[in-house]
Amino acid sequence: MMKIRMFIGICLLVLLTSICTAEEKLPLGIVLEKPDEGPSVKTEVGYMVPYETVIPGTDVKYKMIPVAGGVATIGSPEMEADRQDQEGPQFEVEISPFWIGQYEVTWKEYKSYMAMHDIFKGFETHKLRLLSEDKNPLVISAPSNLYDTSFTYRNGEEPELPAVSMSQYAAKQYTKWLSLMSERFYRLPTEAEWEYACRAGTKTAYHFGDDPADLDDYGWHYGNSNETTHPVGQKQPNPWGLYDMYGNACEWVLDGMLEDGYAKFGGKRVSTADALVKTKELFPRVVRGGYYDLDPQDCRSASRLPSSDDEWRGEDPNIPLSPWWFTSGPALGVGMRLVRPLEDGLSMKEKEEFWKADVQIIVEDVDFRIDEEGRGARGFVDKLLPKAIKELRDKE
Repeated sequence: MMKIRMFIGICLLVLLTSICTAEEKLPLGIVLEKPDEGPSVKTEVGYMVPYETVIPGTDVKYKMIPVAGGVATIGSPEMEADRQDQEGPQFEVEISPFWIGQYEVTWKEYKSYMAMHDIFKGFETHKLRLLSEDKNPLVISAPSNLYDTSFTYRNGEEPELPAVSMSQYAAKQYTKWLSLMSERFYRLPTEAEWEYACRAGTKTAYHFGDDPADLDDYGWHYGNSNETTHPVGQKQPNPWGLYDMYGNACEWVLDGMLEDGYAKFGGKRVSTADALVKTKELFPRVVRGGYYDLDPQDCRSASRLPSSDDEWRGEDPNIPLSPWWFTSGPALGVGMRLVRPLEDGLSMKEKEEFWKADVQIIVEDVDFRIDEEGRGARGFVDKLLPKAIKELRDKE
């Protein structure tokens, strides 16, 4: 009898060890068993679940929420109140599963990336982590130190406020930096992914219905914001647990905006990749969700705001104009939110398409500022960077 009990005990131990080992090998945000509570998305290897983690080398946390794949109807119906022409015609997009930030990226998070400027400059001074051809895929640019903080921090710089006024290029470089630091693939959402997550399975003007008067419970807008941003997560979330999808800060997506809205899709169903509007024009690009200085009707699920050269950079004193920062107008309320696709089989070259400057003038401006003026900085990013930063600080 004793031998039988010992045998059963050993078998149980082996089984538990195998389960624990299998769990340890799963990507962050995947578990083997369906949780009893909270959102989860079934996949071939387990269940996608929410996860909270830290930016490596810091104590700064961020949280991601799983979103199941499905078919999204993008744009607004012709009869929707306050509809704009650029919101149609509606079309369908096949969406693959992804995680999305529960909150907009905050200053606490974004300043961890901004700090790379002085760190990269320090590496140059002490001849540490020198750049070379083999490091090119790992190289990011860090924004120059702020010329005038009154532009960027006009709404404050408290840690829990949404980070705002960065260019789309800077937002994409942030996602590259975090990807290389964490060894997980992050990027901006496509416009289709953003609207799909915002609607959370609903078809009304807002995820809570059609009455803009109810927006006070879910978002900061012109009528309740005192014309400034507010700490993330203070309003009620949408049905999928996402906060501030309406108002507070507009959010960058990867898409450009076409003059005829979604006419190119002809009302057909397309893939997420085919729905992405790529452009070689710096303006206009799309931001979504509305911001603190817009009326509720301009913060609907289908609302789109185009970036604008004159309006967004009109007060920039730099020559050439900054590739990393905007200075005025709606740009003071434009931020970002992270996406991490479930499928991560892309090569580094393919991922770079989501991170790089896709307009030649930005490439040239970044090169000029860093190589000719010494403003801005470049460095390569990998999992050893936090250790190298510690070594740098010991030298200084």
